Order: sequence, then C-alpha cells, then structure tokens
Amino acid sequence: MGRFIYFRGMESFIREVLLNLQKSSHNLSDIVFILPSKRAGSYLLKELSAISEVNVFAPTVLSIEEFTEEISGLQSIDNTISLFEFYEAYKNQTSKEEREDFETFISWAQSLIHDFNEIDRYLIDYRSFFNYLSGIQDINHWYLQDEKTELIKRYLAFWKKLPDYYEGLRDQLLAKEQGYQGLIYRKAAENIENYTRQNQSHHVFIGFNALNASEQLILQHLLESGKSHVFWDIDETFYKDRSHGASMFLRKYLNDWKYYQKYPYKEFTNQFSEEKNIKLIGVPKNIGQAKYLGEILSDLDMEQLENTAVVLGEEELLLPVLNSLPSSIKDLNITMGFPVKNAPVNSLFEALFQLHMAKTESFYFKEVIQIAHHPSLQSILKEHSENLIAQIHSENLVYLDYKRILGMFPEEFHGLIKSLFKSKKDSIDEFIESLHEIIQQLKSQLHEEEDKLGLEFLYHFHILFNKLENLNNQYPHLKTIKALHGFYKELVSTQSLDFQGRPFKGLQLMGMLESRALDFETVIITSLNEGVLPAGKSDNSFIPYDLKQQYQLPTYKEKDAVYTYHFYRLLQRAKNVYLLYNTEAEGLNSGEKSRFITQLEVENQNSHTLENILVNPKVPVLGAELKEIKKTPEIMARIRSLASSGFSPSALTTYIRNPLDFYIQYVLGIKDQDEVEETVAFNTLGTVVHNSLESLYKPYEGKIITEEIILNFLSQVEVQIATEFSNSYSKTPLDKGKNLLIYEVAKRYLQNFLKFELQRVKAGQEIKIEQIETDLNIPFEIKNIDFPVNLRGKVDRYELLNGMPTIIDYKTGRVENYHLNVTEWEEITKDYEKYSKSFQVLTYTSLLSLEKHLKFPAEAGILSFKNLKSGFLKFEKKENGSRNKDSLITEETLSLFQAELKKLIVEICNPEVPFIEKEVKKNHGSF
Repeated sequence: MGRFIYFRGMESFIREVLLNLQKSSHNLSDIVFILPSKRAGSYLLKELSAISEVNVFAPTVLSIEEFTEEISGLQSIDNTISLFEFYEAYKNQTSKEEREDFETFISWAQSLIHDFNEIDRYLIDYRSFFNYLSGIQDINHWYLQDEKTELIKRYLAFWKKLPDYYEGLRDQLLAKEQGYQGLIYRKAAENIENYTRQNQSHHVFIGFNALNASEQLILQHLLESGKSHVFWDIDETFYKDRSHGASMFLRKYLNDWKYYQKYPYKEFTNQFSEEKNIKLIGVPKNIGQAKYLGEILSDLDMEQLENTAVVLGEEELLLPVLNSLPSSIKDLNITMGFPVKNAPVNSLFEALFQLHMAKTESFYFKEVIQIAHHPSLQSILKEHSENLIAQIHSENLVYLDYKRILGMFPEEFHGLIKSLFKSKKDSIDEFIESLHEIIQQLKSQLHEEEDKLGLEFLYHFHILFNKLENLNNQYPHLKTIKALHGFYKELVSTQSLDFQGRPFKGLQLMGMLESRALDFETVIITSLNEGVLPAGKSDNSFIPYDLKQQYQLPTYKEKDAVYTYHFYRLLQRAKNVYLLYNTEAEGLNSGEKSRFITQLEVENQNSHTLENILVNPKVPVLGAELKEIKKTPEIMARIRSLASSGFSPSALTTYIRNPLDFYIQYVLGIKDQDEVEETVAFNTLGTVVHNSLESLYKPYEGKIITEEIILNFLSQVEVQIATEFSNSYSKTPLDKGKNLLIYEVAKRYLQNFLKFELQRVKAGQEIKIEQIETDLNIPFEIKNIDFPVNLRGKVDRYELLNGMPTIIDYKTGRVENYHLNVTEWEEITKDYEKYSKSFQVLTYTSLLSLEKHLKFPAEAGILSFKNLKSGFLKFEKKENGSRNKDSLITEETLSLFQAELKKLIVEICNPEVPFIEKEVKKNHGSF
C-alpha cells in the first residue's frame, strides 16, 4: 500500500488536557468534565486511568446534553413525544372549525418544532421573531385587490398564531418538567447563575467547537465566575488562516468573548503541519470503497490497528465494510450501531403497513406474495407459501380477498393468516395486536432455529410496537394506520442494534460525529463526496435564509464549517490518512469528490505527502460468442420424438429465427415461467379473438355464410368476448384500467372483422366454410431421414371463396402485403424477418394438400386485424427483378416450397449439424 509513517508515543488531545490539569492545583477527582459526547467521556476515563500512578476516584463526566439537563432541571423528550405534545397545545390554541386532523398537522409540525428548537438554542425573542416572519409572509402574498381571499386570510392567520403555538407547547412541557432539546438549552441558560451559586465544583470543557447561543452563555458565565476552564482543540495552522472553515467558530469566540479579551487564549497546537502520509483514493461504487478498505486494513499489523479509526461517511456502508474486513482483525469496536430499519424483518412489517393502509377488501397479488413468501415467514409457512404462488399464477389471480387466501392454507395456519391478511378496518388497536401476534409466532420459530441475531432484531421491534401502543393510548390522536405508519418510520429510523465489543481495543469503526475529541495515528475516511461530507444544503425549516442570517441562526454555511472542523481535527494528529471517495454517480449523488479533498490539494503543506490513487477494478472483456450445441444421442432421441409427434409451423419458424431457441423450447422443453398477467398480453388477446371466431364459425362448417348468420354473429360479440376472456385470462370482470381498453379492442377487432365479412357477402362473394381451427397431423415423407416425420398444425380457416380454395391465417398484429411476397425460394427457410409469414401460410397449405382435401389452384394468406382495410393479404410469388406477381398456389408452387421445407427438416434431424445461435433482433411478432 506504499509508504507508511511509523510514529510512537502520539498523545491524544484528551491526554494532553489531563496531563495539563495534573500539573495544576485542581484535584482531578473533584472536577466536573463536560465533553461533546458520551464516547469522548469514556476515553477520558481510560486516559485518566493510564496517567494516574495511584488509585483515584473517578470524576464526574458528562456530555453537554446531560450537563444542560442537570442545569435546567428538565427531562428530555424525543421528537415523537414532542409532536404529540405539540398537537395537544395546537388543539388548545385552535378553534374546532379551523383545527386540522393529526395526519395533516404532522406534515408541517415537524419542521416547526425544528424551528422552535433553533430559536430556543439561540436564545431568540420568539415573539418579535415570529412577528417579523409573519410580516415577510404578508409581503410575499401582496396583491392589488383590497379584499383578501379566504385562503390567503387563513394562511396569514397561521403565521400570526406561531407565537401562541410556541407558548402553548412551552408552558405545557414546563408544567410537566419536560423539554425538547432547545427548550432545555434555553432553560439551562436562564438557570446558569443560580447553578453557579449552588455548585462550587470546577468545570472543564474539552473539545468543543460550534456552540449555540445557550452554550456560549453558559461557558462564558462559568469562565467569568472562575469556576471553569475550556480546552479548545485548534491547530495554529487553521487559526492563523482567517478564511479557513475549521477555525471559523473558535476564532469568533476567542476574539469576541470578554474573558478572552482579558485573558487571551494561547494553548494552540502545531501538529497539522507535521509529517503526514495522505492518500486520496477514488474508487467506483460504495461496495468498491468497502472492498478497498479491506485491502488497506490487511496491510496493517496488530499494533497499527490498535491506533486506527475507520470513519464511515454513510451508515449504509457499515454492512459492506463488516463483510470486507480481513480475517486478521481479531478485535473490533463499532460505535455506530446497526440500524434496525435495515433488519430483514422490517421489510415484512413495512409490507403489512402498505397492505392495510389501502383499506380494501381485496389485495393486489404482488403484495400478498411479498408477505406470504417473505424470508421471515418461509420457515413457518413452508411449502404452503409456494402453493399459494403457484395457484395465483395458474388461475391468474390479480386480486385476492382474505377468504380466498385463508382457503389456500391448512387450518393450523389460519391464526397467522388472519393476523397477516384479515382487514383491520383502519383500527390501530387491532393492527398493533396483529403485529404482536405475528412477533410471537416468529419468536417461537427463531427459538427453534436458535437464531440469536434474528431474536435480537425481533425484540427491538417488540419494544417499538409496545411504544407505539403506549403512545396511542396516552395521546389518542392517531386515527388511521397510515398515521401510525408515519410514526413507525420515525421510530424505526432512530433505533439501532448496539454491537458488543471492547471499547478501547482493536480497530475502531465509527461515524464522523462519534470521532469528536478523539485522536488516532491512522485514519481512514470513506464517502468523501459532495452531498455526503459535507452534507450540503437541506431545507427543513419555515425560516428563510435572510432571516436566519439576521438573527444569527445557523445556515448551511455554518453546518459545512462544522464538518470542516471535524474533518481537519481528525487529520490534525494523524500520521497516515486514507481518504476514499466514490467516483461513480449513484442516485442523486454526482460522483464529485468532496471540497475537503480539493482543499487539501490546494493547501499542499510541505510536510505532507499527498498521493492520488484512482482504483479501476479489472473487468474481463466478455466476448459475445454465439453458442453452439452439438447433437448428442439423447438430443437426437428427443428430435425423433418431436418428428414423430409432428413439427408445427411455429416450431419450424422458431428454428429459422434462432436454432438455439428451438433447442431450448422444443428439445429441452423449457417454457417461460408462468406469470400473473396484470394487463392482458398480446398473445392472450390473440387467443381470445381466435377462440371467439372458432366458437362462432365452427357450427357452420360445410355451409355457406349468409347475411343473417353474420348479423347474428354481430349480436353475440359482447357475450362471446366476455366468455373467452373469462376462459383464457381471468374470471374477474375487466372493468377498469388498461384491461378495459384491451377488452374494448378485442370487441372492436371482432366487430370490424364481422363487418368486413358482411361487406364480402353483400358484394356477392359466396363463402363456404370447409374447416375452422382443424387440428391436422400428417405424415411427411423425407427420403434422407430414416425415421417417421409428421407435420402438424391448426389451420385457422379453410373456405371456398366463389369456388376457389382459400386458406386464411388470422393475425391480431399488423401485417403488410410485402410480408407475403416470395422472390427466392432458397431464402424462405433462412430469412425469418422477410419470409416467416409466407412460410407459415405455405406450411398450412401443405398440410391441407397432404390431407388430400385441397384442390388446385388455391390461394392462401393472412387477415390482419390491425390492417383490415387492406383486406385479405394473399401469398404472392414474384420472379426476381420482375413486377409480375402470381397469387395462385399450384402443385408446382407447393413442390418448390416443400423441397426447401424438407431441406430444413433434414438439417434439424442431421446429427452432424449442431444448433448454432443466431443474433436476433428484438421483435414482438404478430399473433
């Protein structure tokens, strides 16, 4: 992996602080330490243990959130409870006529709570702020008319009510001694003087950077009271560069705070400019980053791994990285937690929510299969889920009701099927009860399989649904399963499964925020792309950008500066740095490398060795070789069987089009898997029309067709088409969507054809039906083949038209006259695109001729339902280079055709001629 800097004895920032304090007059056990995160607090205790030569009492160590809770005297509540509490406050402030239901309320309330949070954290006078915001909205919606519309009045009234909503929520929470984060910070800032008077402990703040106004007020007060010391972790390189984002916040504090104007801060480090080996690595795809990360780690020895951190820019990389770690890594500590939303069983609960949110009595077949065939249920339902799928496919069931599904399972499974599929009628209580019953069934099965991880995931979902049930009982605002689903997604997105490990031993795997105040010699950061690190713009707020600037609220610029600080602070004491970015555009990401990488390249410290690496995986070039299948004795035995049962025109044209398709479909007998036809397929439409014509005309074989007969046929069109769709497609009425359109197309096809027939009869043509859809299977003698060969086929229609024998093939697709022209007989079995229609009609003609029912001359052709205006499209032979065409089929015509047909069958039956694949154009064909 190239040059590696070996450096021993690196002191972390936390250790530097403790050594500094150890030299002071303060007893470390009496100090209250406040750090950005609990993880940083754990590291502080570890470092304190390492530097202490004698046993000492552990000091009080708090995260900043715990510290502000202690000062404020309020208990923190999560975002979900905040929303429920806010709705209570909203109802108290809003008349019944104007009140929105809970589902509509939460669509805007989440953003408003976020804004309340910001306003409180930054100690803004909420009333003047919201009046300002209301004025902006009024100006935005000015117009010439004096009288405002009712909609505009209600819209502007909403903005004027924001101070009341804020007060209502604040007072309600304070009465319960609770608060969302911003309210806790504001209350802590208000209580800091009282706290200082009552608490004589010395407070030490370590590793902070971007502080909100409440935190700034608290720290300044403690500093000025002489009861605090703040250790900022900032490198002199960044502090001196006034345009550098990493020092944006700290420079402001050190210049503006009164304490630092009196006692200037001088404890800067100068470690960023020390020797560093930095590799900038572009890798295609996230999975590529995970695999390359494994390669980097495999080159590190155990001692190096002890002081190595892998920082994942995206949590989605956690599983790929875990699967890519080299086997040499024995100790691993993961601080991120595995997101419960990525647990396999979550997709089952999501599918159940989607199914029951629809509030319908019948369910879409794909939703039913998604649940019944879910991996979590496979070991319970066993082969019965496969039977369900087979029955859905065989009966073409697009929609199924609960009773139909229940009837497909044995009685022992009816309890589970009821929980899964019985309509909950939008009852939240009934739905949650069903989820608990499903969890109990899954629990029993996982116990049998001893699947500990599966049980752990299931336990988290059990807790989650209990919480939803309790919330619903405490705050009865949820009225629909859809509203419940919104909170389910909110809760599941915040849950994670903690990994067990030794916190300070081995490789450390974490997210960017978990790295605060921590230092490592070797740092590997992934997903350094724009939109990830830094995250870029996000607008989940009612407050416009210019108003945020006016009131010094954080904008995307400040958020970028926060990530800039975290990024550079990780590099500050590191000696070996690997920065990985995705070179490919995936989803909404552009594949653009992060500005942090570009900034490193531009800054180009002399002591830093920067190496750009672009990883390109070796992708073997796969030649598009056409397949060739030799004819083994087993294949020849199958061909003999096919020959004796009869080659059909469709089998022969399949061979002409692509011999490999013939081998797969007819020799191996592999058919396309049965699928549910949601929309009527073209071949089904063709079958419906063919069968309708057969039902109408079959009774009239040997008879002459009259006007009365055709008029009678026209009166039966509706019933006939409905019957055939029921037989060939589905018993469900085709009364909506595309299927209704296709149903009407089928009716139109049949009506237009019968009107075409009526015109022929009225024009004086005598039509005598000889055969309708007759199955023929006739011996076909070929001298070069030593086993019997038959031709078989189903001739759509054979009639005498004014005494002329006429063979008609129906096509529901579009066919043109040139499709039935033959100029070169030797090409008829080679050029599928040009001659397949002529080949088919001549094969049908040969069948009738071999049956001895055909008198010559005769005519054959196609009736195209999409091209009925062209009438009967006749087969025509044409001399090469001549304009003369001849539509009459004589014995000589058939003799020329059958000579080519025999050559084709000889080729198929020749053991020395393999099946060679052809390059085939995509063509939907005609039916």
